[in-house]
Amino acid sequence: MSGAGGATRGRILVGGAIALALVLVGAYLAAGGASYAPQKAQDPCDPRPWRDPEGLQQIAEQFSLSALDGAACELGVTRETLARALATPEARERFGREYGIDEERLAEAVRAGLIRAVDDAEEAGALTPLLAGPLRSTLEEIPLEQAIALINDASDLLENVEGFLGPARDFLEGFFQ
Repeated sequence: MSGAGGATRGRILVGGAIALALVLVGAYLAAGGASYAPQKAQDPCDPRPWRDPEGLQQIAEQFSLSALDGAACELGVTRETLARALATPEARERFGREYGIDEERLAEAVRAGLIRAVDDAEEAGALTPLLAGPLRSTLEEIPLEQAIALINDASDLLENVEGFLGPARDFLEGFFQ
């Protein structure tokens, strides 16, 4: 009898495990798990609200994202696509061939993105009009390689400036708030 009782308990456990698995699959399907679609990338032409930045590092991060959005909007691609394209010269060449964008058009778009970032920073109160005007003028003429470096490494650039400035850092941060 002990063998028959053990076999019955075994069947009950297997049946319970199967029932539990079916319940889990049903819950997964009810929660929308039958079709997976990745989240759509945000439209780079839509304004992106700036957080309240605390220091040059966060300003640099937001500046880079805003500049990428602006350039991507100009080119009609996603920010992520453009970020990958700007990562290396080879990626930039592939991007240009795939989207039919020459270096001149890319340079114009990247400059426009940087100017949009200045506009966004000024509007958010992270950059004073005193600095925004001259910065815009400089960015209108910046070479493509330097513009890409500014987008990709804005935080490194600002960290180097911070180290160079030493005690003047607090004074300068006053201009960025």
